[in-house]
Order: sequence, then C-alpha cells, then structure tokens
Amino acid sequence: MDHVAPIVAKFQDKPGSLLGILEEIQRTHDGNYLDEASLRLVSQHTGIPLSQIYSVATFYSYFNLTPQGKHTLVVCRGTACHTRGSLGLLQEALRVLNFEIKEQQEEVSFTTQDRLFTIRTVACFGQCALAPVIALDGTIHSRVTIGKLVSLLQQIQKKEQV
Repeated sequence: MDHVAPIVAKFQDKPGSLLGILEEIQRTHDGNYLDEASLRLVSQHTGIPLSQIYSVATFYSYFNLTPQGKHTLVVCRGTACHTRGSLGLLQEALRVLNFEIKEQQEEVSFTTQDRLFTIRTVACFGQCALAPVIALDGTIHSRVTIGKLVSLLQQIQKKEQV
C-alpha cells in the first residue's frame, strides 16, 4: 500500500514541503524512521531526485534512517555537561543497556535489539547552568547523577516488563 501519496498530497505546494513530508512519514512509521521504500515513493510522487531527498534526510539530525527504540535517551555532550560528567552518564546508560562505547567517539546513536531504547548524543541542549543534562522521551532532566539516570532507566524497564 502506498502510504506516502496522501502525505505528499497534504503538503503539495506548501513551502518547505519536503521537510513536512519527511517529518510526517517518520512520525507515522513504526520505528520512527525513514525507510528506503518510503524515500523512493517520496521521490516518485514529488519528482525530487532520491539523492536530494537523502541529502535532506541525512543533513538534519532529527531524521532517522534506522528503526528507533520506543524510548529515547539523549545525553548532552557539550562542554559544561562534559566537565560535569556526561561521558560517565553516557557510559553508564550504555552499560545498563548492554552496549559499549569507545571513549573518543563523539556522536553515538544506539538502539537496543528489543527496540526498547535508543541512546543518542547532542552537542548542546543550551541548559549549561543545569549540567549535566539529559532528555528522556522528550523530558529534560538536569543535574543528573549516575544514580538518577540508572533509576530512570530501570523504571522504564520495569514498566515495560509488565
């Protein structure tokens, strides 16, 4: 079934239509991502070359080209957060969720095999006075300790097991 055609029609002749089309496709796609088949359909319906669509989808960090977890943890890696322990938070989150990270790795995006969690980093949330900062499912948490982070992750894991 062509799930893209009604979305393209909805945004037809609107400024910035490609961004709106991609946002809606991602939002409505199981796994919150843009799959290759959908991007090909966007190209067919809009006449925009597939290479240009991929350029847009890979330029904006908002877009995902792989399936994402049900819950998203974003760890700030800006200077203030880094000096106040965000690397330790990232490493602990990855440990709790059974991932490994190379210390020099700047940007990360990991999704657990069960697609329960995706962990990503950002350069800065703009909340430096409240460092270290994370976002869990869109909710900002400030002055996060390893204990607080582990507790938040375990609460979600426990809730999801019910």
